[in-house]
Amino acid sequence: MSISKLVSATEAGDLIKDGMTIMVGGFMTCGTAMSVVNEIKAKDLTVICNDAGYPNEGSGRLIARGQVKRLIASHVGLNKQCGEMINAGKMELKLQPQGTLVEQVRAGGAGLGGVLTPTGVGTIVADSSEPTTLEGKQIIVVDGKEFLLEKPLRGDVAIIRGFVADEAGNIRYKGTMRNFNPIMATACNLVIAEVEKIVPVGEIGPENVETPHIFVDYLVLASKK
Repeated sequence: MSISKLVSATEAGDLIKDGMTIMVGGFMTCGTAMSVVNEIKAKDLTVICNDAGYPNEGSGRLIARGQVKRLIASHVGLNKQCGEMINAGKMELKLQPQGTLVEQVRAGGAGLGGVLTPTGVGTIVADSSEPTTLEGKQIIVVDGKEFLLEKPLRGDVAIIRGFVADEAGNIRYKGTMRNFNPIMATACNLVIAEVEKIVPVGEIGPENVETPHIFVDYLVLASKK
């Protein structure tokens, strides 16, 4: 198969360099590009994802290997190793409400200055914008109601998982594996899409393209394991 965007999982993993910010799609590993994640060797990573995966699985594999310097996620309770790393001071964690997190990524992809949300007003969520500072988040009043300004999120590399791609890189998802993947594809400088199969251009109808090829830099065929 000769496709200009096609690389191996190992080659894709090598595109991730020390200190990068990466976005990893998936919801409790559903829709996570396991083949690529398993091949990442870089360290000191900032990882933006919905959750911490499971112990040594999905994003949890990067955590277990000590490759994550900072995690930005919505929940981490399914991965005991994540809590252990945080308590040991080996990893920073920034928890964001799930809806807020996905809108921050969406804003990053759309070139917006941020999003306004009432979630967290008057709570500890508003107390600091970063875990290492005391600076509170900016509050903006609209029609007499207070909102927090949540700044956009962008990454160096997005690692997404689709079901099928055509040779140009147009992606279609299957069921709930879609989750964060299409949004993350818009918010990073480079996008790696792992898929189960690749078909000729034209086999995915235009109305079924959920991530257009213009966002996709590399394709990886998922491991059959």
